[in-house]
Amino acid sequence: MRKAFIQKLIELADKDKRIYLLTGDLGYFVVEPFAEKFPDRFINAGVAEQNMMGMATGMAEAGMIPFVYSIATFATLRPYEFIRNGPVLHNLPVKIVGIGGGVEYSHHGPTHFGLDDVGALRVQPGLSIITPCDSAQLKTALQKTWDMPGPAYYRLSKNENISLPELNGNFELGKLDLLANGQDALIIAMGNSATEAAKAESLLRQQGIQATVALVSSMNPSPEEHLIETISRHRHVFTVESHYINGALGSMISEVIAENGLNARLTRLAVRQNPHGAVGSEQYLQERFGISAKCVADTVVKCLNLAAR
Repeated sequence: MRKAFIQKLIELADKDKRIYLLTGDLGYFVVEPFAEKFPDRFINAGVAEQNMMGMATGMAEAGMIPFVYSIATFATLRPYEFIRNGPVLHNLPVKIVGIGGGVEYSHHGPTHFGLDDVGALRVQPGLSIITPCDSAQLKTALQKTWDMPGPAYYRLSKNENISLPELNGNFELGKLDLLANGQDALIIAMGNSATEAAKAESLLRQQGIQATVALVSSMNPSPEEHLIETISRHRHVFTVESHYINGALGSMISEVIAENGLNARLTRLAVRQNPHGAVGSEQYLQERFGISAKCVADTVVKCLNLAAR
């Protein structure tokens, strides 16, 4: 999604001189088109994410719209206090762009895994969290949210070829997207786990199991009303996310079920262990942590078989 993001940001920056792009000394072979076209609106802050967030806060206070770009974990955890004390507490339009959520930076190891970014940011009131499921949806999301008041976090995949044609690029803040409709189970996925959920639905269909697939592309505000309506039609609900088990999608769905007294059995598929030890491809890590399409499908089958006994 990185190139799609830069392409869309250039298009928006052409029309609004308030848009700036800041990076923490990364994004090479991605950010250059923006830097070359708008050299006066591109700032490489170096490996100093706290300073970069402080700069962005001051720029937003002065009327600019700064986009702060880095790897997901570096964009959120390193400057966390600066995000809270700056854009959040002052409701400033700093747009944080985190690349490679989950285990997409696979061979770089656990220091580069974005497994706690959404959980950390979700507790901050007034901070929009946008988790597009493919590049086309990202472009629509950016078009609809780039100039909204207040801070936002865009959790973007580093993979360039993610495409879910069924989405048709649709995005509405605080809305749920449905990829498939089935009566046997409900699979809810966040952002870059959408493709695994879609593959799992196909695997289940081959076994005669009809699943609904719902995609969450907006965590704050959450699609609560649509979630209540969708969950109410199912007894078995499964969440899948490339994130730690606590704090993000699974936690949000747990809250929706509990607070609204919904009669649904929830199974959460997420990273439950410290990701120490061997690294490998993203697919290998998804299998290892139980969040691949096959793991999702196998878990659904197992749970449905147990319920049928």
